[in-house]
Amino acid sequence: MGKDFLYNEIAGNIASKIKSGVLKAGERLPSVRGLSREHGISINTAKRIFIELEAQSLIESKPQSGYFVSSLNYLKLPLPEASRPLPVANNTEPNELISIVYANMGRNDLTQFSLGVPSGNLLPLAKLKKEIVLATRELKEGGTEYEPLQGNVKLRRMVSARSLAWKGNLKESDLITTNGCMNALALVLMALTKRGDTIALESPCYSGILQLAVSLGLNVLEIATHPVTGIDIDALKKLLPKINVCLLVPNFNTPLGYCMPDENKREIVALLSKHNIPLIEDDTYGDIHFGSERPKCCKSFDTDGNVLWCGSVSKTLAPGYRVGWVAPGKYKDQVLKLKLVHCLSSTSVIHEAVGNFLMAGRYENHLRHFRKTLQENYQHYALAIADHFPQGTKISQPQGGLALWVEFPKEIDTTELYNYTIKKHISIAPGRMFTLQNQFQNCMRLCIGLPWADDLRLKLKQLGNLAKMIG
Repeated sequence: MGKDFLYNEIAGNIASKIKSGVLKAGERLPSVRGLSREHGISINTAKRIFIELEAQSLIESKPQSGYFVSSLNYLKLPLPEASRPLPVANNTEPNELISIVYANMGRNDLTQFSLGVPSGNLLPLAKLKKEIVLATRELKEGGTEYEPLQGNVKLRRMVSARSLAWKGNLKESDLITTNGCMNALALVLMALTKRGDTIALESPCYSGILQLAVSLGLNVLEIATHPVTGIDIDALKKLLPKINVCLLVPNFNTPLGYCMPDENKREIVALLSKHNIPLIEDDTYGDIHFGSERPKCCKSFDTDGNVLWCGSVSKTLAPGYRVGWVAPGKYKDQVLKLKLVHCLSSTSVIHEAVGNFLMAGRYENHLRHFRKTLQENYQHYALAIADHFPQGTKISQPQGGLALWVEFPKEIDTTELYNYTIKKHISIAPGRMFTLQNQFQNCMRLCIGLPWADDLRLKLKQLGNLAKMIG
């Protein structure tokens, strides 16, 4: 019996059992190794079967927990296609579209599906205010003095302690605080690159990262990316001779929301280290996991300091506080020099307050509720999309984070759709914002960080109706 025949037979049997109800929603499936042993197939073939079933929205993966029969009633909505960007470097971003969408930031009359930040209604605002007052009282001179160049000691100590959960084993001396994660990314890119260098990024990629890379005069190579497993490692290997630095968001990347498997993270870290190509890891969303455990980072597998791990609380606690950090590994001296020139010091009171919040255990308590709310939101969105969006719509299955990626049939242009939705006080993020190439015109990103209510369901129904109208 041929390998492909056996693969199709096993995948078909599992799919049939799910569709017929023999395998119930929420039921745990065998592990990859278990499926391999049961059917006498290779580990890679077993993984391929699970990825195929995920692509059909029949099963869902939960980091560190395994595979389960999908508990949602959207089996008719498959996963978006894996991206296939051209292997050509670009350096021109869709400025006009990005400017139009973000010009509406802060408008209270809009349903802001377009902004990838949580609503203040989901954040512990009262507790944070108390921490600000406490920090002002505790800090010397009320927090008006400059911090040490490397940043608030308490904050660095707490971030390093939390790294034990993902086997990062960082020390406070490994970390440098920054004014949010984008500031961290800017500092490390300035430390590692010069104008004309080439950076490799996921495709699709957060528009802010694209804009930053282009503003620094970098050429961008977009890497083919799967909505469940992340970048295509074989595609990355082919690009290695062309790139100077690589920047990835392996945990709950926006806009796709995938969590890169540990074996892929390990392989990428070893591959880039071997070729002496720095890996910048944006782990802003790592704490927003829907599974039972926080996923590991690429930094977990870094043995020679080649991974620059960046993070913040901008997506989990307080977007406007601008509290971030970087563990720059062997590039620490270069990054510190640039911080001295560009920042000198972060806002002392704010960073002290966040350090206190983490130290008191309030952050982890907040995260437990926050993760549960976001996962439930995703389920609500998925059901509403299945009921009201055009036939042929595909959606991602985020394993964490704040983003939901929607792929419409080809005839629906989401930039055109935006022009209709904004008139109805609905803001979306068209897919063309997340690439420098001519792709994703029929896609959009929706933020799931809004409080769920009947009004939000009606807005999604309205959005679906508008998409049907232009389709």
